[in-house]
Amino acid sequence: MAEPLPPTRPRIPGSGLAKGLAVTLRTMTKKTVTAQYPDAQPELPPRSRGVIGLFEENCTVCMLCARECPDWCIYIDSHKETVPPAAPGGRERSRNVLDRFAIDFSLCMYCGICIEVCPFDALFWSPEFEYAETDIHELTHERDKLREWMWTVPAPPALDPGAEEPKELAAARKTADKLAAEAATAAEAAELAAQTAEQVPQPEPRADGTTTTTGTTTDPTTDPTTDPTTGTPEPSKPSDPQDGAS
Repeated sequence: MAEPLPPTRPRIPGSGLAKGLAVTLRTMTKKTVTAQYPDAQPELPPRSRGVIGLFEENCTVCMLCARECPDWCIYIDSHKETVPPAAPGGRERSRNVLDRFAIDFSLCMYCGICIEVCPFDALFWSPEFEYAETDIHELTHERDKLREWMWTVPAPPALDPGAEEPKELAAARKTADKLAAEAATAAEAAELAAQTAEQVPQPEPRADGTTTTTGTTTDPTTDPTTDPTTGTPEPSKPSDPQDGAS
């Protein structure tokens, strides 16, 4: 058996009209603020979807954005070029070169699928919204216009304090630290070699024909291995085999 509904409070006649008049009175007492557009530009939210900017250097003509677009409003043309080998003995490679990248904004529904599926970060949202035209055919913008809108793309928001560092930054920092360590090791080795060269004693000639090395003086007249007339070392004499026999 269904439970009976709770009794409803009787409505006062004209209560709805009174609530509407109360809203009107509150609005009438507030100061009117009119946005003076286009003299004063509006403050757009940070994630506004205005137009799509193209970073042409990152585009590899993979055609993912054109294939995934539900409105088929992206038009891409390209051709192949042969790239010479990077090293002697290597083989030539072919790459796609972008000829045309256009978006028909009269068909675009701003879903953002093309930006999400781009694997090389070539498409970005721009907050630019002043691109109205009097002719619908002029809403198809080529890559030159899309590249101009790329410079209006805001910087990405900062990461959360507890977020992980991007892999690209970690790899770049690791490479920079490795190069800095190698440079420091090379500098220490060069400094050690210079100190060692300074500590090696160098012979200093004198007026009397003697040379000094680390405080030791060699006199050709007293050295038995030196010819006193010329000051040059005498050649060593071969040993007599009969000395050992005796």
